This record gives sequence, structure tokens and C-alpha cells, in this order.
Amino acid sequence: MRPSGRELNEMRAVSIETNVTKHAEGSCMIRMGDTHVLCTASLEARVPPFIKGSGLGWVTAEYGMLPRSTSSRMRREATSGKQGGRTVEIQRLIGRSLRAGVDRVALGERQITVDCDVIQADGGTRCASITGGWVALRLAVNKLIKAGDIKTDPLISPVAAISCGIYAGQPVLDLDYPEDSEAGVDGNFILREDGQLIEIQMSAEGSTFSRDQMGELMNLAEKGVGELVAAQMAATV
Repeated sequence: MRPSGRELNEMRAVSIETNVTKHAEGSCMIRMGDTHVLCTASLEARVPPFIKGSGLGWVTAEYGMLPRSTSSRMRREATSGKQGGRTVEIQRLIGRSLRAGVDRVALGERQITVDCDVIQADGGTRCASITGGWVALRLAVNKLIKAGDIKTDPLISPVAAISCGIYAGQPVLDLDYPEDSEAGVDGNFILREDGQLIEIQMSAEGSTFSRDQMGELMNLAEKGVGELVAAQMAATV
């Protein structure tokens, strides 16, 4: 039934390659099927003005898509002089999702910026960015711990995200682009490893959905996040 031939509850192939850039304190390339995202984490000895002097750390994110990450070339946002609304919305989502897994007191008064650059897009780029972003964040924090700059691990729990939706009348896990573009209902689920929900973005794209269907999608999301967390942990051992 699915264009890819996958089972309803089957994820795309997931791989996470770490330490892929020379200069970033943490980096990885996450591949979820044909969606590939480069994630880097950069440490800075400063925080935004609104929390300066509070003793709290900060985790933020930036997101972008390369011009030929899609089937036709997109114009670079830099050429227009500003970011698009979609870009701003996604990078805010990534930042607040990652912060939900961080003890900002333990992090101390420093900032970690996670950059997520989409190399190739085939659906689920924001979910891949969050999942890979946590891996880059984990690697950067490991360097802080190893250097003795912090004494307590500030990462409370892994954070991962997955898309689920209703395609051809059936709840499915991990939508690729052909499914995402035709889905009657589309959602992004962001969870911590301990099952705590961070955010759910759900919308009816052509058909409404029931509470029972929402429960089915939630079950699929928990399964998918469990698999993603296992991949994160394997990559950061």
C-alpha cells in the first residue's frame, strides 16, 4: 500500500555517522531514508542577554535547506535578505525541543548552538534535525565533561522526533515525501526517551481524524522514537 513498500509501522532505514566535521565540538550526519541532514553543535562562552547573569545555560538552533536538497533548485534565503517563515518556525521547534532534555543549571552559563543543514530532503527534515541535533549536542557536552568544565551531565534524556500520519486511510509511521504530500493527516511527534511528550504538531490536510486514530498515531510515534533513541545511543557510546 505504501509507495516505498514498507509496512504501516516500519521506519525508513536510519543511520547516524558522528564526528563528520573537523571544527564543531559535536557533529553528525543523520540519514532517514533519502532525507540527509548535517547537524553540528558549537560551544560558546556566552548566553543571550535575557539570561545573562542567571547562571543558566542556553541551547538554540538554526536550520536551513541547501538549494538542491529538493527536486528543483530553491533560492538561498540569504539572497532575499531574510529567513522564510517556515525556516524560523522549524529552528524554533528544534531549539525548544532540545532544551526540553537539558538541565540548564547544570549546563552553566554557556550557549550551545545546533546547526541543522538539510543536504537532501525526502520528508521529515525537522524530525531528522531534532534527532540528529541531539546527537551533536550529546557529543559537544561530552567534551565539556571530559575537559572538567562541568561536573554534572546536563542532558536529562535523549530527545527524538518522528512523523506519523494517515495515508490512504491508514495510520503510518515515518512519512516520506510521496506520503507526506498526499497524507490526509500529518503530524510530528517529539518525545524524550522517558516517554514525556515535548510537542505534537497535528493537522488535517484533507480529512479529519478521530481520537482513536490519534491514539494509533501516538502508539506509532512511541515505537518510532524508541528505535531512534536506540540509534542515538549506539552512535554516542
